[in-house]
Amino acid sequence: MSKAQVNEIKERLQYFTGTEMFYQIPLLRTRFTDGLKYLSEVAECFWLITDTSVIAKSLMNRSEFVTIDFKRLSEEKQDFTGYEAEIVYSDGNDNILEKHGYRATDFPLDELRLFFVNDTLMLPSEY
Repeated sequence: MSKAQVNEIKERLQYFTGTEMFYQIPLLRTRFTDGLKYLSEVAECFWLITDTSVIAKSLMNRSEFVTIDFKRLSEEKQDFTGYEAEIVYSDGNDNILEKHGYRATDFPLDELRLFFVNDTLMLPSEY
């Protein structure tokens, strides 16, 4: 994916506020918003919605509100950890609940924050 395409995705994500429609992952019964529907289609990252939903759902007994931060690691950190990216789950108050490393990813953005609350995954601007 070109840098221009990545920049267009970042720019478009800023325009999602609230949501007009909820979509659902059938087996998980997790809902997600218009912004994530858009992202999953243009970045071909439905895996991200599914993975983060499964983990965030499992953390609901520890926090009703979960922040999810995807971050591509620096090359130095990649060499050290063996992971290209990580996703950190926290309670919104910087208390880390769980961390997952990904050895390889085709996700085009270097970082992304999501919120999970009331069985719904959303962009921060949609909260």
